[in-house]
Amino acid sequence: MLTFIIFIIVLGILVLVHELGHFVVAKKSGMKVEEFGFGFPPRLFGFKKGETTYSINWIPFGGFVKVMGEDGQNPNDPRSFAAAKASTRANVLVAGVVMNVLLAVVLLSIANGVGLRVGLIEGDSAMQAEDVRVQVIQVAPGSPAEQAGLKVLDEIIAFSENGHRFELKTVEQVQDAILAHKGRDVILEIKNGDQINTKNIYVRSDPPLGEGAVGISLASTGVIRYPWYKAPWHGIIDTANITAYTAVGYGTIIKNLVTKGNPGMELSGPVGIAVVTGQAARIGFTYLMQFTALISVNLAILNIIPFPALDGGRLLFVVIEKLRRRPISKKVEAIVNSVGFALLIMLMIYVTTKDVLKFF
Repeated sequence: MLTFIIFIIVLGILVLVHELGHFVVAKKSGMKVEEFGFGFPPRLFGFKKGETTYSINWIPFGGFVKVMGEDGQNPNDPRSFAAAKASTRANVLVAGVVMNVLLAVVLLSIANGVGLRVGLIEGDSAMQAEDVRVQVIQVAPGSPAEQAGLKVLDEIIAFSENGHRFELKTVEQVQDAILAHKGRDVILEIKNGDQINTKNIYVRSDPPLGEGAVGISLASTGVIRYPWYKAPWHGIIDTANITAYTAVGYGTIIKNLVTKGNPGMELSGPVGIAVVTGQAARIGFTYLMQFTALISVNLAILNIIPFPALDGGRLLFVVIEKLRRRPISKKVEAIVNSVGFALLIMLMIYVTTKDVLKFF
């Protein structure tokens, strides 16, 4: 239940910030905003203030801002979306994406000031890091580590042998301890949040290529904090890096879908994101801020992709209209957006079903 509550709060913040971008720019542009909704219909409840209805809807995975004329109606009304200049409409459409990126900058700036856990490399960053840990950053599906219940972000703190406990301080020490037990179980002490558990993990003598003896990838991590006047700059740098890597990731998925017919990597939907949100919250508040920033950037990149029903798809129609110097048929645009929305719903159902089967 706590995981669900945290997920809804995080989702609410992301949706609110995204839609607030559309809302504010539309209002500033003189457009009439008819509804500001959290979630998708049917409506749970709502209230009207001024000319805008503010609603909470039954399907919580998203939100919307309904601007008069966004579907082509009232083209002669000066307050209609359809009557606005192409550049003004583009600004309204892009505003949500910009707000999600700005949210990531704010969250990562705060996290860099409070203290952000990052992967360490030799040099200044490793020397100034606090609370250095050896953490799991990947668990291979079907591996002994997964069967033993190891999860991403678990900390490996010690191993036991013949009644003796040996602390593990570095990645090399953990690797040596594992490799010394080839063909038998290694007893590892695992910390997750405030919980410490002992895991018996079988060490394979001949593991699959690229998986390692127990099927985990490790990293040395530490907390690095910056003074208040440096934290915002590092927040901007971190957001830029996340945005670049996320864009490359989506590009790879699209390429794989076109060339291979499958994404080439595992996709998660709302259920998977909720589970990871809960894990991040249990480990620490800065982890939750990092994860929220990551999801915010993902939401921004996903929305700007020129796919029907997304902000990027609608932006593409505006660009095409500008190049053609005449409006596109609203009937054609509506059909394309409806098909795109239906495909997105089907994709959400697919990944949600996979998440349920995987996690539950």
